Amino acid sequence: MERKADIETLFRIFRSVSKSVHTSTSVGEVLDLVVRGTAEALHAMGSILRILNLRTDEFELNAAYGLSEKYLTKGHVIRKTLYVGKIHEKGAIIISNVETDPRVQYPREAREEGIKMMLDLPLILADDVVGLIRVFFPETREFSREELEFAEAIAEECAYVIDKAMLIERQRVDYHQLAVKTEKLSSLGRLAAGIAHEINNPLAAILLYGTSMLKEVPPESPHKEGLEIIVHETVRCRGIIQELLEFSREKESRKVPVNVNKIIEKALTILENEFRLRRICVEKDLSDNLPEIPLDVNQMEQVFINFLVNAMEAIPGEGSVTIRTSEDEDGRGLVIEIEDNGIGISDEYKDRIFEPFFSSKPKGTGLGLPVNFGIVEKHQGRIDVFSELGQGTRMVVWLPCVEGGA
Repeated sequence: MERKADIETLFRIFRSVSKSVHTSTSVGEVLDLVVRGTAEALHAMGSILRILNLRTDEFELNAAYGLSEKYLTKGHVIRKTLYVGKIHEKGAIIISNVETDPRVQYPREAREEGIKMMLDLPLILADDVVGLIRVFFPETREFSREELEFAEAIAEECAYVIDKAMLIERQRVDYHQLAVKTEKLSSLGRLAAGIAHEINNPLAAILLYGTSMLKEVPPESPHKEGLEIIVHETVRCRGIIQELLEFSREKESRKVPVNVNKIIEKALTILENEFRLRRICVEKDLSDNLPEIPLDVNQMEQVFINFLVNAMEAIPGEGSVTIRTSEDEDGRGLVIEIEDNGIGISDEYKDRIFEPFFSSKPKGTGLGLPVNFGIVEKHQGRIDVFSELGQGTRMVVWLPCVEGGA
């Protein structure tokens, strides 16, 4: 005798599934509820749910209800045997003859299981089939409009579950990669600090004796030029070592309420002669009504100096650097923009500019921007980069007005 589902039962089961979809944190529990609820609502003998594995192009069994272990152990199903062509519409597919339909992979096993009819519910995201609910019946039957609408609605909810599961998996993979990368960078920082300390002492001796010898040799000596190179390169090495130590050293922030414009003005004063020598014009657009916010003055001064030096070095000839300050629209933070009209950053480098020791400059150490990133992060702020090759670069720093307000 053919059994039809009543509307009240369909609604009750759909509401239960929908609630689970939007509240449960366990994808497996939701999928189990989907196959059980679908089978019970349609008075079916069982139901399975398969999800497409993009790496193997196979539909893998993820949940099942009401079927024997013998039938369920037949394995995965490749995509091309499940569908002929591509599904473009979200709709139920009725398989009324399991013996001859090419979408049935195991007709003999289905017959032994007592299956006479199947109902396929494709799970579709962005016009791509990502999974399938297959419902099994012991006899052929007709479906009411309400039953088919219920089944299709369940499929839509289930597709949402798979989308959420994929997002969680992507986040898990990203988090794992980030954790591995962070650990590598931490180890690299400790290694760099150790090497820097070891090199610093002999480097100081080289600089001391090189400078002393340079003072003693007469101007016409053939050794004078060589000693000048030794002293110059040693000083450069000492600067790199100092940057390494600054990068690896954990400093406690000493935050005091301060107007960020004062820190910017001081950084500009320090670099004033450098801008003049390079014939670079500095344009300021500093807001007069900024509130004082908790900042470590020395650390933020270092941030602005690093950004300004990078802006200068990005301009091959004469040019301009603009620095602006303002309060964001909701009053929760301050925005500091440093913009140049230099060579810009190519797309292949944009994602790497905050990596330690990465630099596109021939003599760069690759530590300035990572140091900036770390300092701004400690202030619960963020840095956004906007750049086009040949069009210049704009660095945007956002700092919260209240500590912990990011």
